[in-house]
Amino acid sequence: MPDVCVSEKAMARGQQKIQSQQKNAKKAAEKKKAQGADQKTAAKAALVHTCPVCKTQMPDPKTFKQHFESKHPKSPMPPELVDVQA
Repeated sequence: MPDVCVSEKAMARGQQKIQSQQKNAKKAAEKKKAQGADQKTAAKAALVHTCPVCKTQMPDPKTFKQHFESKHPKSPMPPELVDVQA
């Protein structure tokens, strides 16, 4: 009879282990998903300058000026980019 109790406890513990692993995997997946959304939101918030010609967004005025000079050389330079050092 003691052998049956030991194997039943082992099976119960095995089931608990599986449930615990599933629970932890679910928590990790939710955490990873939430973190990815935060990174996307932060990246989007950093894009503050928008090109008036092609509507491309850039993070800083230096990059914006480089973009404008290379992609739109025939268009007049926007007034906010005249003083920027590229």
